[in-house]
This record gives sequence, structure tokens and C-alpha cells, in this order.
Amino acid sequence: MSLQKEELEYLSKKIGRQPNDTEKYIVAAEWSEHCSYKSSKKHLKMLPNKGARVIHEKGYDSGVLDVGDGYVVTVHIESHNHPSAVEPYGGAATGVGGVIRDILSAGTRPIALLDGLRFGDIQKDSHARWLFKNAVTGIADYGNCLGIPTVGGEVEFDKCYSNYALVDVASVGFGKKERLIKNQARAGDVVVLMGGSTGRDGIGGAQFASDSLETEDRSAVQIPDPFIEKLIIEATLEARNQGLIKAIKDLGGGGLSCAISETADALGVGITLDVNKVHTREPNMKPSEIMTSESQERMLIITDKKRLGKLQQICKKFRVSCSVIGKVTGDKIMKVTDGNSVLASMPAEIVANAQLLDRPSKEPTYLKELQKRKEPTPPKDLSKTILRLLSSPNIASKIWVYGQYDHEVGIRTVVKPGSDAAVLRLDNGKYLAVKIDGNPKYCYLDPYHGAMGCFEEACRNVVCTGASPIGMVDHLQFGNPENPEIFWTFLQSLKGITEFCKFFDIPCVGGKVSLYNETPQGPIKPTPLIGVLGLIEKTPLKPQKIESGDALVMIGVTKDELGGSEYYEHIHDFIGGKAPKISLAESKKNMNTVLAIIQKQKVRAAHDCAKGGLAVAISELSMTSQIGCVVSLQDIPQEKLDNAKLLFSESHSRYLLVVERSNLDSVLDDLKKAKVNHAKIGTFQGNEIIFSNQKKRIVKLRVDKAHEKWFNSLRDLVLHG
Repeated sequence: MSLQKEELEYLSKKIGRQPNDTEKYIVAAEWSEHCSYKSSKKHLKMLPNKGARVIHEKGYDSGVLDVGDGYVVTVHIESHNHPSAVEPYGGAATGVGGVIRDILSAGTRPIALLDGLRFGDIQKDSHARWLFKNAVTGIADYGNCLGIPTVGGEVEFDKCYSNYALVDVASVGFGKKERLIKNQARAGDVVVLMGGSTGRDGIGGAQFASDSLETEDRSAVQIPDPFIEKLIIEATLEARNQGLIKAIKDLGGGGLSCAISETADALGVGITLDVNKVHTREPNMKPSEIMTSESQERMLIITDKKRLGKLQQICKKFRVSCSVIGKVTGDKIMKVTDGNSVLASMPAEIVANAQLLDRPSKEPTYLKELQKRKEPTPPKDLSKTILRLLSSPNIASKIWVYGQYDHEVGIRTVVKPGSDAAVLRLDNGKYLAVKIDGNPKYCYLDPYHGAMGCFEEACRNVVCTGASPIGMVDHLQFGNPENPEIFWTFLQSLKGITEFCKFFDIPCVGGKVSLYNETPQGPIKPTPLIGVLGLIEKTPLKPQKIESGDALVMIGVTKDELGGSEYYEHIHDFIGGKAPKISLAESKKNMNTVLAIIQKQKVRAAHDCAKGGLAVAISELSMTSQIGCVVSLQDIPQEKLDNAKLLFSESHSRYLLVVERSNLDSVLDDLKKAKVNHAKIGTFQGNEIIFSNQKKRIVKLRVDKAHEKWFNSLRDLVLHG
């Protein structure tokens, strides 16, 4: 049990007596940081969550957006960091299963997965390589078994994740608006537990995830079973179609303790549960074990007595176990019994709502130290520098990862992994673009602008498919919130995200906060992750082969902002400098202009500038189409910079457009009218990537040589060390 002394006193005062042991176990699970958000909830209210497309219902575990014509999309993001750091295969797989059930609980079918993975330095750390390989396999095996395509994500490596792992999984669902489950209940309704049996795996998982990772507590890691999950998906959707579900909730962190208390609280009812009725996997389980087990592939359903028989028939048809474990009462009390013995009886509102904390914060002292560091001297051979960047783990092709995922199953995938964002076909003739992005290097140097930059990058990626951003989810991952300096970085990141949401009118429809991400070696860097959904009303911009003679047009200004860049950190092993900042007005103008040009179908390809800067972005365009590009650096809209900074600065709000010669004048005219900083900076031709400045050649790279380094490096590193 992880209740603090003051929490026990608060609980005793609220219920008017000393809680018994079973009650303490139940409340300890619900009041863990992982479940209660007691450190962050007070501050999360600043995020705007309303919008014309946003649909709110009681008790939803996922965000819901109206995409027109009677259809909705749902989205949620979760993490399984501590479990994946201990047992990467099972930890990552159960992370996938949990987020899928969150989508299902709204009454929508999961149609896509995205994953964000972060590990230590795999070039030097064999343990980081082991974690990486097994987490990827766990995600692949689980998603592939379910037939849900994993369409996108990101992979990043940093020493701050040594002996640890961040495994974020986002899922997207789709369905008819009229079939959304409107969570409701009344006294006399029955409570059903459907799915896998309850065992001793995952007991204390919520508390385990709410503290620094000191030990490898494998008992707190859940066991995945994707085949039961597939049956649960189909059984739940059939029950939904027949109108048999009054309310539904996934059993995630905290198990039955959280699912029962949160459902009762959200619906304003009481629930009485009999632990004897719960179908268990192991003999002689204690009531506290049954209540706090986090065994996977379980759903809590509320139905009425008239519809119970039909629900049981559907479960039998799909060979999914189900038990009637309790009933709804009108007294707003969460009661747990063992037959006729009452084991726990507390108001659901008290159990479901921990006392919120107002933690102190202060600016970290390390920020001032980093600002004093002298910036590194540029290398003489910039061609070799680009090759080193293209083969670095953070930039090299991630085909070794997404090649293991079935990203086409389900026939919705229009733009596959490896592009700026994935695009999915919807049943109403529209398309959905999805992307998740994060950058702990920026956020370590400047959490406010760093988090804002992660948000903008996800938007840029979505815009490059021709989609308008319609909603976002965030996942805020930090170290110990009891450290005022760490909590300051959390607050600054949250403020940056909030500011961007409001300026662009993009509602936050869901998210997750994960704290205590640290080991005895220290905390992780601030790692907010942003997922953006974009809607395409007509035609998406699919990747097209670039032809000789196509022009390269750049939008946005390249600035002296190399702090947190891959160039500084991978090439020079330098942490410091000025991280990229965003001008909101410039960002919006550039984004809207690029979107308008793409929607007019005037460009062959669009690509944002991000990791590795302009040099990497142009190389990626060339390598994808196996064609060279001749670029004049002096034409780039810029602050006056040296060649290395021009090539490797990661300034935000920058886009590359590939334009056919016949459309070039029209595109340049549109950009001029929009008054955005832009220029034609190059032409695609030949088989070499050439960067010149005032006719002096700075870089010369063969496309095939660059492609070989970029394509093979990560795979070779993982397979051969």
C-alpha cells in the first residue's frame, strides 16, 4: 500500500472512521499518481477542450471528434513505461491492448495505432538495444494479431533513457455518431465483467508506475493475450449494435478498484460488487488482489436485467468469459462484498477523487549553466557531416521498425509509414491524417517553446498531407514531480501547449500524464508528446515521384537556433545553445498558406524541416525519389548564418515544396500574395545532392551512397550491434 500518512488522515476524515485493509488497498490504487493525476489535475484545466467538432459524454476514456456525415473519430494515448523498462515485450504489448480498449469503450472500432518509442543510446548500450528490439516485437505481435494497422509513430534515442524506456501508444477509432455509447445507469442495473480472467499479474501496477523505477518488479507487469482482445472487440461492437450496453469502461490502471469507483462517480450512482463472482485465473486470491489486479483484456459493462441474457449469448458466441459481479445502487456508495460480508464501503466520489496537490516549482539551475557553454566550431567537411547525420539512430530510416508492423490491414491506409504523416480513408469520402511528435532535446533547453515546437511539428506533418488540424492529444512525461525544478518544466511545457492550442483553435480532446519517469541514474528529460489529427475533405497529397526539372521551394526563415539539434548533440556531443522558438503569427500564416497551395493540387510533394535541418530534409526528398538536387544556400530566407548553421538549424515553421515547372510561377505568386518568407532554392536533377553558396560548392553527395547509409544504419545497429 502506498498511501501517505496525510492521505490516510484525509481518507479517515472524509469517511468518518479508520479505513480497513481492503479499503486501503482500493484507495491506494485509485489515489496513485498514475490513476489520480493528483499532481497535475489542477493545472490540466488550462488546456482548451471545447470546439465545434468535440463531443463530450460522461465517463469517456477517449476523445471524440465529429467528422461530418454522421461519423466520428475517437483518439486516445497511453504509456507503459515502467512495465516496458522491466519486461519490454509484455509491457509494450499490453500498452497497445489498453489503449485499444479505451477506443472501444466509446463504442467505436479501433482502426489504427501509432507508437512513440524512446530508449537509451543504442550505439553504446546493449541493454538499450535489447529493450528496443523486444518492445518493437511486442507492439508488432499484438497489433498484427488484432488486424489493426500500426500506421505511424516515432523512435528516439537519448542517454537520459538509460536503463529505461518510454513506450507511448496512440489509437484512433471510427464509427457512427448515433452508435456512440452514452454512459448511463440506474439503480437495479447489473454490472458485468467481460473478458480475460483475473489473476495475480499486474497487482500494484498503478503504484509501481507512480514511483521512480528502483527494482524490476515483474509481478507488476501484465500478461498480454491479443486473441482474447480480438474477441472482446467483436463481442463489444455486436453488443453495441444491439443496444445492450448502457455504460462501459476498460479495466486499466488500478483494475476493478478504479473501474468501479470511477464509473460510479462519473454516472452519479453506487455500485455493489461481490469478489466471489469475479472469474479468476488463480485459486485462493485475496479480495485485495482481485480488486487491484491489472490483468489485461477486461471490460466492465453495465446493462439491465432485460438485456443481460442477450449480452451473455453474445459473449458465449465469441467464447468470451463474462460474470455478473454486481449491481447498481442509488446511494452513490462503492461497496465490495465477499458473499454476505461487507469488505469495503465508501462514497464513490471520495474513492475516485484523490486530494489534489499544489506542488512548488522553480526554474532549474542547469538552464543558466547550459547558456554559458561556448558553441562548437563547425566541421570542415560538411558532406561527411551530412552522411554521419543520415546514419545516426535518430535520423536513419525506421523501416526496421515499421517493416514489422502490418500497416495496410483494414484497407484504410492511404499514406503509409515513412511519410510526414499517415493518412486513413474514412467511410464518408474524407480522409484522416494522424501524427505524433516529441523532442526532449528542445524541451530540456526550453520546455515552454520546446513543447510548443513538438505541437507545431505534428501540425506541420499533418498539413503536408493536405489536412487541416482538428484536434490533439498530449502525453506529458516527466521525472519526479516532488522535485520543484522538474515540476517547473512540466508547468512550462503545459503552458506552451495551451498557448498553441488557443492560438490555432485546436482543442485538446484527451491525453495522459506520466510522472516519476526516472531511475537511480536520474530523471528523463522533459518529454511531452503531441498527437494531431487532421481532416482532408477531398484529396490527400500522396507521395509522388520527383522528376528531373522539378523546383524546390522553401517557406519559412532559417535562424540561429541549433540548441537541441541533432547536429549539436550527435556530431559535437554538445548540449546547450538556443533551442528553436515559435512565432505564433508566422507559424499560422505559413501553415495556412502551405495548406491552401496543397489543397489547390499545385505541388508534387511537401515536406517539413525538422531533425537534421534543411540538409536532412532535402536529402530525404532526394533519397525517396532517387534523384539529385542542386541547392543555392544564399537563396534561403535566413538570418545571416554560416553554412553549417544554414544546413543544420532546426528552426520551426519551415516547409519544402516540390513544384513542377509548369506550376512554379503560380505557386510563387500565391506565396508572394500571402506575404510569407519564401524562395525557390533549388532544382532536382542528376544523381548528386549539391549545396553551393555564392557558386562555391559546399556539399556534394551521391544519392545512392546517402541512401545506403540512411536506409541500413539502424537495422545493422540493432541486428549486429
